[in-house]
Amino acid sequence: MSRVHRTPDARFADIPDYPFDPRYHVLEDGLRLHYVDEGPRDATPVLMLHGEPSWSFLYRKMIGPVVEAGYRVLAPDLIGFGKSDKPTDRNAYTYAGHVAWMREWIDAMGLKNVVLACQDWGSLIGLRLVADVPHCFAAVVLSNGGLPEGQDPPRAFNAWRRFSKYSPVFPVGRILQRATTTKLPSEVVAAYDAPFDTRASKACARIFPSLVPLGENVAVPDQQRAWKSLETFDKPFTCCFSDRDPITRGGDAAFRERVPGARDNDLHRTLKGGHFIQEDDPHGFVAAILDTARKAGV
Repeated sequence: MSRVHRTPDARFADIPDYPFDPRYHVLEDGLRLHYVDEGPRDATPVLMLHGEPSWSFLYRKMIGPVVEAGYRVLAPDLIGFGKSDKPTDRNAYTYAGHVAWMREWIDAMGLKNVVLACQDWGSLIGLRLVADVPHCFAAVVLSNGGLPEGQDPPRAFNAWRRFSKYSPVFPVGRILQRATTTKLPSEVVAAYDAPFDTRASKACARIFPSLVPLGENVAVPDQQRAWKSLETFDKPFTCCFSDRDPITRGGDAAFRERVPGARDNDLHRTLKGGHFIQEDDPHGFVAAILDTARKAGV
């Protein structure tokens, strides 16, 4: 394992609207994974997976309403983000490695009957988990994400990939702001910057776009196997993409066509906002989660 950075707790002292007690799980390779765990432990778990370059703070407006509806909400920070440990060598990060870390954590938590809510890299990882252990999931709610399997990358994504890899600066908070339609308060922008107190701590945020299997990529065979599994997933699968995301626009079509649980689902909807819909339309995303959970009977 390469050198690991752990962001000092002081960096998170003034995070707004994030009153959740920190919880940690140490993975087999010694990395410490942070997660939020709110609501009754015996309630149906709703797993909220963030993308890049955000962290569980992204779901702060959604956790409370879903807990109030009677669910248990879990929102982990992916390794390399938030309060989780951050290997500083970009080569420490692979797509398969991230799936394995999350799978290990889910197994350790004993999660069953899960409602997955995912977006961005949260969907790349989360949908692979659904494909690997479909019996653990009761339903899926997908926004602004996908499961690419070697398609040509959109022009907007190619630009993002080049920027993340070569730009001398990588201002995480400003990146989040540019990918939302809502004007974020300065303290919210600062909260997205908080996990990254050193240049080396951004290693995963920098490399993640290059790991997305668009174009030739080592992960394509794994993606193709995952799709074969999803093509048998007949539990409720709701797409709630936004109306102003140039990167994922139209990405719901493949799921509506290929996933049985999405094909005949009347809960699909369009939300209002940019790529990070959790900032722009959290209430719409919450409604999709609750409606889908009810449809699943959980």
